[in-house]
Amino acid sequence: MRRSLLALALLTATASVAMAAKPTLSTFAERSGYKQTGRYDEVIALCDAYQQAWPKAVRCFDFGTTPQGRPMKAMAVSTSGALTADDAHTRGLPVVLAQGGIHAGEIDGKDAGFGLIRDMLQGKTGKGALDKAVLLFVPVFNADGHENFRAWNRPNQRGPEEMGFRTTAQRYNLNRDYVKADSPEMRAMLALVNEWDPLATLDLHVTDGAKFRHDISITGEPVNSGDRALREAGRGLKDGIIEKLKQQGSLPVGFYPSFVEDDNPASGFVEGVNTPRFSHGYFQLRNRIGILIETHSWKPYPERVRATYNAVLDTLQLVAEHGAQWRQLELDADARSAALAGKPVPLDYTVTDAKRFIEFLGYAYTRTPSDISGGTMTHYDERTPKLWMLPLRDTVAPSLTVEAPKAGYLVPSEYAAQVGAQLRIHGIDYRVLEAALPQAAVQVFNADSVKFAPAPSEGHQRVTLGGAWTSSSAGLGAGALFVPIAQPKARLLMTILEPQAPDSMAAWGAFNNSFERKEYMEAYVAEEQARMMLARDPALKAEFEKTLKDDPDFAKSPRARLDFFYRRHPAWDAGYNRYPVLRTDVAPN
Repeated sequence: MRRSLLALALLTATASVAMAAKPTLSTFAERSGYKQTGRYDEVIALCDAYQQAWPKAVRCFDFGTTPQGRPMKAMAVSTSGALTADDAHTRGLPVVLAQGGIHAGEIDGKDAGFGLIRDMLQGKTGKGALDKAVLLFVPVFNADGHENFRAWNRPNQRGPEEMGFRTTAQRYNLNRDYVKADSPEMRAMLALVNEWDPLATLDLHVTDGAKFRHDISITGEPVNSGDRALREAGRGLKDGIIEKLKQQGSLPVGFYPSFVEDDNPASGFVEGVNTPRFSHGYFQLRNRIGILIETHSWKPYPERVRATYNAVLDTLQLVAEHGAQWRQLELDADARSAALAGKPVPLDYTVTDAKRFIEFLGYAYTRTPSDISGGTMTHYDERTPKLWMLPLRDTVAPSLTVEAPKAGYLVPSEYAAQVGAQLRIHGIDYRVLEAALPQAAVQVFNADSVKFAPAPSEGHQRVTLGGAWTSSSAGLGAGALFVPIAQPKARLLMTILEPQAPDSMAAWGAFNNSFERKEYMEAYVAEEQARMMLARDPALKAEFEKTLKDDPDFAKSPRARLDFFYRRHPAWDAGYNRYPVLRTDVAPN
């Protein structure tokens, strides 16, 4: 009897150890019935567990460290065995990057991605897709924000019960940081992108907004912007996801469902081109596809996770089917971008006034005066579905077009470290000039209007510049940079260095010192010099008198009148309002 009991005890202990050693492959969200989502330690555990369960199909690795010291986790997933960037490129396998939790309260992508990967590797769905593609999955981009964890971090969202926060520990909004790349998280992400060069990137979000019946929106580029021929691939992926989602029971829309007038459904929608501070405005500048997936915040969490699961699955299936064709379109676009020298390149877009009316699945609602806010209150009745007929403006046209330089850009040595660091983050080529250029023929940009933003944005004081490039000459010391326009990322290069581009270094305030007055002429000196200048220059005298007559504001302003002479005096600071980066038509030796 004792031997039997001992044997039974040993058997039970062995089974317990075996069960303990078997990794958990389900998510805390699943086990809670999607009432809750797990903490970041679950991401680390599941990443390792999936690699342990499927060592030939999953590689779990760190690609960065957050400011609070958390590892930034990524998973390379493919049944082809290609689990490194080199292997994927060597085998010609398209890569899909799916990033969850860029806004860590919008965490559908994390739970959907883990569930989808497990189901695909267990053969339950998407059979064959991972043979022909690599999924590069980042469960939580904003890991520090994920652990700023509490209820009500997303007051306009149904579930989970608690969630992370929108910004990083340093309070960066990562989906405003793509091209400026201030945050260490974004610099790590862009290094990952440079290494893996994904055919398509999925940015997994949850939208805010009104109450309506649609459960998911799919937007992205290149559809209305970027290389024209490449738009075939962008539209193919976007439209293909939408069509598949319909077949899976979703009610998708192909535009971002945010009203023109806040909280007023009757105002309808606008669908334009986002600037490259956003993920889906950034990737088309690299001649790659960027898709924004936004589930609807008022749908219950399990429904949102399921819609995100399907959207990622649909993408993998579409890329498995069309990836080779779309990759070739991207490579062809690279070649065209490298030949943009001297050609007009749109750098910003606007939506025209043209509109069409669409059917939109909403609810009955009322708009009445509010005794709380003093404004108008909108109340939605989710028991009463209604079909809304709403205006949609989605005709896009370029609003800023700049001719590309014939050779490239020159960056003086005093700015070389600053600009060079930004170019390296994005994988843009440049070379350092070993010898000085004593008198180079260049183009300079002198701002004739400078408007600083009245409030900071993402820690910057943004600036809007008016002006034009004009021919000039300049001397540059050794250590200056030459940045050739003849490279595949030419559109991204122009976005960064053209001063009037909406997300350029200049627009984000990187060169604000250049647009601040640093020297002045005292009024009593200006009075003396003005009289001397008028006495010896009749043309100047005539110009001054005409300006006095034609411009009442000028005539009434002592400062403006004295500045008239200071600006024409040899003492004037020629560097004031001059953008420090130059353009050139000839590549330096």
